[in-house]
Amino acid sequence: MAPIPGSGLAKGLAVTLRTMTRKSVTAQYPEAQPELPPRTRGVIGLFEENCTVCMLCARECPDWCIYIDSHKETVPAAAPGGRERSRNVLDRFAIDFSLCMYCGICIEVCPFDALFWSPEFEYAETDIHELTHERDKLREWMWTVPEPPALDPRAEEPKEIAAARKAAEKAAAQAAAEAAQAAQAAPEAPEGEQQ
Repeated sequence: MAPIPGSGLAKGLAVTLRTMTRKSVTAQYPEAQPELPPRTRGVIGLFEENCTVCMLCARECPDWCIYIDSHKETVPAAAPGGRERSRNVLDRFAIDFSLCMYCGICIEVCPFDALFWSPEFEYAETDIHELTHERDKLREWMWTVPEPPALDPRAEEPKEIAAARKAAEKAAAQAAAEAAQAAQAAPEAPEGEQQ
């Protein structure tokens, strides 16, 4: 059935009339803070301990607004006879929020969970050059990141947790068997020698 001519115009006018009759609400910001959804995308927080300086976030960023500097450090061998290892040490991690378009690609590609969305949004500056925030500021925002939503109780257990639980149960069973074996192998002291 063909639409009635002018029905789109009538629907548009109806929406306009409905909106005109509602009372407008003005948020008194900054005196009254806005009610934000729990997982709001504000700024990006950095959890330094997880960063391995793999540079994936900087390479994948479409705006090239992530700046990372690092140096290599030699780690001594963990065991005698082992070889020394080298690892990257983070010197600088900065994000230029005047360039960032908040796409979240850097957070998605980070394989070590070092970047997170924080709901913080009050970081305006009078100078655009001050919108480049270094790792100490990104670290402060990390502590405002909300807890992730709870897992669905009917969901399948993640394979990493299942493997860790199985290994822990196996180690506990092995330790119990060794303790029982040691108890049986220990000779019982004669009754006269007990104190």
